[in-house]
Amino acid sequence: MKSIAIFLGALIVLGIVFFASGAVYVLDETKQVVITQFGDPVGDPITNAGLKFKVPFIQQANYFEKRLLEWDGDPDQIPTKDKRYIWVDTYARWRIADALKFLQSVGSEMNAHGKLDVIINGAARNAITSYQLVEVVRNTNRILEVEEIKSNLAVAAEALEEIEAGRESLEILIFDKTHEQLAKQYGIELIDVRIKRINYVEDVRRKVYERMIAERKRAAEQYRSEGRGKSAEIEGQLGKELKQITSEAYRKAQILKGEADAETIKIYADAYSKDPDFYSFTKTLQTYEDTIDDKSTIILTTDSDYYKYLKGLK
Repeated sequence: MKSIAIFLGALIVLGIVFFASGAVYVLDETKQVVITQFGDPVGDPITNAGLKFKVPFIQQANYFEKRLLEWDGDPDQIPTKDKRYIWVDTYARWRIADALKFLQSVGSEMNAHGKLDVIINGAARNAITSYQLVEVVRNTNRILEVEEIKSNLAVAAEALEEIEAGRESLEILIFDKTHEQLAKQYGIELIDVRIKRINYVEDVRRKVYERMIAERKRAAEQYRSEGRGKSAEIEGQLGKELKQITSEAYRKAQILKGEADAETIKIYADAYSKDPDFYSFTKTLQTYEDTIDDKSTIILTTDSDYYKYLKGLK
């Protein structure tokens, strides 16, 4: 029993010495390791997590991230093709794809950031100086897009200053100019590059604001012009429909009036056919009422119809 205890104690001490000497190390899922011996790499990078072994004292484990890393460049003042100076702030996402090449070329993440500063900022400068200011600021030629409205009228937005590439295309251009170089020389895989922010220098900012105001006034005036045209069209259609309704109403009124006159004439004709003398008498009385008042003086001949009826009253 005593010998067993001594043996176990010796194993524990040996294990402690083994760990303390650096012969055993633990690699987690987020890291990768390059083993160096007297400063020179030994073997391929180790990327699988677990308990690992190396020669103590003469070999060293160099840890590198496997996860995505971020790079945020400093704002850089760059002139556009149309000589407008702007502050451009870019950022990128990258990872260490080849830890061995990364160790041999840059050695650390801090040094890698320096390389990214030079390469990405240089590519951004080359791209931006090759295009007009509007290409850096905007992505499309439209400021507004409205879908179909009540009368199935599609209203397209007024295009502002024309662009050929746009901001997203410039970001792709910067990526294409840098990712291959970073992979070949430094073992860095560039995942994405974006223009985070653009600020105008004071002189350019004032001119840009003035142009933006002018462009939007022009777009607003076109919308108002289209609105006035549509209003005139609606009013014209309304007037046309109103005339049509009025004409149809007048036609129906005339038909009804004609039918009523015909019915009246028919009633008069029926009355006349039943008793012509009475009909003549009543019409004469009606004529008297319409033509004679208390201030009228009438001179009649003996053969006058008026005289005949007045004489007949005796």
